[in-house]
Amino acid sequence: MIIYKPEGVCAKEIRFDIVEGRIKNLMFVGGCPGNLHAICKLVEGMKIEDVIEKFEGNICRNQTSCTDQLAQALRQLMKQDSKLINI
Repeated sequence: MIIYKPEGVCAKEIRFDIVEGRIKNLMFVGGCPGNLHAICKLVEGMKIEDVIEKFEGNICRNQTSCTDQLAQALRQLMKQDSKLINI
């Protein structure tokens, strides 16, 4: 499981697995439960690159959003940034 600590959003954590380049078991801790639960269902099994393309730059309240933070987490994962924790 990968855990990402987002910044500037209501969600406190974004948790997910990557299996063969696809997102599995996405879960947001905190945030807007209805919307985030729907997003988790929508992206299940999607390629990392497709999620980044769809969500990067999506803003909420004139700043980042939970989906933008997910895209940033995936970008950092691709760069092996230390902010991502594998457990």
